[in-house]
Amino acid sequence: MNKRIILTAAFFGLIAVVLGAFGAHGLSGKIDDQNLDNWRTAVNYQFYHTLALLFLATFSRAKNTLINLSYVAFSVGILLFSGSLYLLATRELTGVSAVHILGPITPLGGLAFILGWASLFLATLKGR
Repeated sequence: MNKRIILTAAFFGLIAVVLGAFGAHGLSGKIDDQNLDNWRTAVNYQFYHTLALLFLATFSRAKNTLINLSYVAFSVGILLFSGSLYLLATRELTGVSAVHILGPITPLGGLAFILGWASLFLATLKGR
C-alpha cells in the first residue's frame, strides 16, 4: 500500500464529508436549488474519486507510471472539477465573480478524471 496515496485519499475524504455536511446544513436556503445541486455533484465526484484513490493504493507497490498518472489525474480532477463547482455554486455568497475563468476549469477537471480512468485501464491491461 502506498502511504502517499492513502494520505491524499484520507484528506480528500475528510474534506468531502465536511463540505457535504456544510452543503446540507449551511447552504440550504442560502443558495438556489440549481447551485445546491451543483454543490452535491461536486461532493459526489469528490467521493467517487477519493474511493478510486484508495483503490489505487492497492496497486501501488509496483512502481507503475500509469498508476502514478492515475493518482495525479484523479487528484487534479478533484481540485479542478469539484473545486470549481464549489466556487461556482457559492459565487453569490462569496463574491467570486470569475465565472468566465471557473466555467472552463470544470471540464478540464472532468478530462483529468477521464485520463485517470484511462490510465488505470491501461495499467490493468499491461499488468501481470
